[in-house]
Amino acid sequence: MKPAEIHKKWGELQARIAEDFDNEKPDVKVMLFLIGVQELGQGPRKFSKRQKEELMHIANCKLFSLMGFYELEGVDQDGWPHWKLVKTIPNYALMEQELLIKSLIITYFDEEIN
Repeated sequence: MKPAEIHKKWGELQARIAEDFDNEKPDVKVMLFLIGVQELGQGPRKFSKRQKEELMHIANCKLFSLMGFYELEGVDQDGWPHWKLVKTIPNYALMEQELLIKSLIITYFDEEIN
């Protein structure tokens, strides 16, 4: 996707998600948290700060697995997924990284949620 298309689709996705969250547009961190909760598959509940960080890590791994960088290793006794890095993620400039993450989030919601 081109940057302009990413920005357009990102705004549309934010608006769609905002409908469920008192019309507050979610930022990238909130989107990662939501993806993490979805991938954990245990439904919404209270999470500790550490668990929230882990959920965001799960989301990043899931998103980068779409590009072949991570592979699901398995699930632990508590049902939390664990991923392994299978190839090194290139260093991206900050703006490239932000566009890539947004693009992957858009793809996730288009392919995994709809």
